[in-house]
Amino acid sequence: MARLAYGIQLPVQSRSTLYAEPWEAAAGAGDLAEVARAADRGGFDYIACCDHVAIPRRLAGAMSTTWYDPVATLSYLAGLTERVRLLSHVAVVGLRHPLATAKQYATLDHLSGGRLVLGVGAGHVREEFEALGADFARRGALLDESVDALKAALGPEEFPEFKGELFSFSGLGQRPRPAQARVPLWVGGSSAPAVRRAALKGDGWLPQGDPRERLPAKIATLRRLRAEAGIEAPLTVGAIAEPLYVGAPGWDVGRRTLTGAPERIAESLRAYAAMGVHQIQVRFRSRGRAELVDQMAAFAAGVAPRLS
Repeated sequence: MARLAYGIQLPVQSRSTLYAEPWEAAAGAGDLAEVARAADRGGFDYIACCDHVAIPRRLAGAMSTTWYDPVATLSYLAGLTERVRLLSHVAVVGLRHPLATAKQYATLDHLSGGRLVLGVGAGHVREEFEALGADFARRGALLDESVDALKAALGPEEFPEFKGELFSFSGLGQRPRPAQARVPLWVGGSSAPAVRRAALKGDGWLPQGDPRERLPAKIATLRRLRAEAGIEAPLTVGAIAEPLYVGAPGWDVGRRTLTGAPERIAESLRAYAAMGVHQIQVRFRSRGRAELVDQMAAFAAGVAPRLS
């Protein structure tokens, strides 16, 4: 069984009531910087940032309207870190023309020395699409073609070419080129179309909160679809782990949170690797930045070495 990689969705940059901690409401750039540096020190594979342009009033209560721009945020943090990869989880690429998206993310990859992982998803906020002139009803088809166009636009060619139903470009040069010869493209989503898209078009799969008991069937589907299509390249399978707290919390961290000694937490997380997962996204319960950074350090020192 291979060792599980582990990454983290950054706090502060998105504040949905589903996962944001109370202390994040008053946090800012300095807190983001310290968490990113902690991830860099602690061997985290990636730090991740979400993508929403504007939240309609009907959803603002649950989602909040705080969503940092992923390219700006990851570019800022790239300058403060050395090795941790930079993941958009996920970029709603159907909201923008692929050449505009390619320009932003190619520059990020270039400036970071090749640390970008481009995570993409279909999106779910109708008003956001309408405000930006994108077709919400066709967002699946829009994402499919955007992925193909982005593969061309983020490739090695200075003058990339692509011709599709929705987007076409040729004879238009873009520099800087990405530092990586091939930018990894991970597809987010747990619906049947998203799983199929990940299997046939992605380098990785980012499920959206599936409980662990549902993952084996979807992983089997991914493998079957790739085999049927004759795709032999490896696929990085991800999972979002349960909330974690290393040690005895001494406060109410919620009944779903996995707590205890590093050995106990690692034993539980190794079940993901046994079912075919390659990387887990971890989230720690915390009452402030200092506690979060301490939790990340405790995980890196005590849990991570046992994830194999």
